[in-house]
Amino acid sequence: MLILKEFIIGISSFWEAFLFIKKHKLYWYGIIPAILMLGIYQIGSSIKSHVFSTEIHTMNDIVWYIIQLFIEISIAILLMNFTKYLVVALLSPLLAFLSQKTEQIVTGNKYQFSKKQFFADIKRAVIIVTRNFLWYYFFFLIVLIISFVGWKNPSESPVFYVTYLIGFYYYGFSFIDYINERRKLSVNESILFIRNHRGLAIGIGLVYSLLILVPVNLSYLFGWNHFFEAPFNVIGNFITHFFLWFCAAFAPILACVAATLAMNKVVGLKK
Repeated sequence: MLILKEFIIGISSFWEAFLFIKKHKLYWYGIIPAILMLGIYQIGSSIKSHVFSTEIHTMNDIVWYIIQLFIEISIAILLMNFTKYLVVALLSPLLAFLSQKTEQIVTGNKYQFSKKQFFADIKRAVIIVTRNFLWYYFFFLIVLIISFVGWKNPSESPVFYVTYLIGFYYYGFSFIDYINERRKLSVNESILFIRNHRGLAIGIGLVYSLLILVPVNLSYLFGWNHFFEAPFNVIGNFITHFFLWFCAAFAPILACVAATLAMNKVVGLKK
């Protein structure tokens, strides 16, 4: 079956991507998403810890207070819980460049730099990633609401795991589209292509999701308040979550290269 074959290609391409990055010394690209991830998390943490000082005298004040509180908490949760997803959207220019560089090394294809085309590529990448993120977030909310039925903790519901399956496809979609753009496929043509090669998208998205879903808690990188009470625990947590943070931050770089290598096998980019 084509789907299974391309699914395997998508998964196996990550090991090839790791060796490729090591051989061509492309690992420094991981520094940027690592810093970006910390920045987004810190902003979300600051918003969440913000204390309102609004004076409430009337019913109208209460309504506006609740609206403001809801918006601020929603933004904080979005930034803190979806940090690793937002990083992909913000990294679109870097990932588009890395994908092109990977293709050039593998096939020898060279693309003439054009400022107009460069910004067009960035715009397209942001549109695709944002589209996929919004669709994912939409399905996430639906599944979350359904999970509340019958389960006190929605994350314990078997239905909740559907969100991971949906994410696999959309993440793979985003990384493959960088190549489709250079193949001069329109957004609609790219959507159709990826639907026909959904096994490849799911395979790439699966490994990528496993990397970004590592249980990293960025608060351990900043939580040194109890160092003198339990120094070994604090240091141990820091080292563990520092490593997991590195894995999560390096995930988009690895997935970008893996998608390019996989697409070269599927469609032959040198053509």
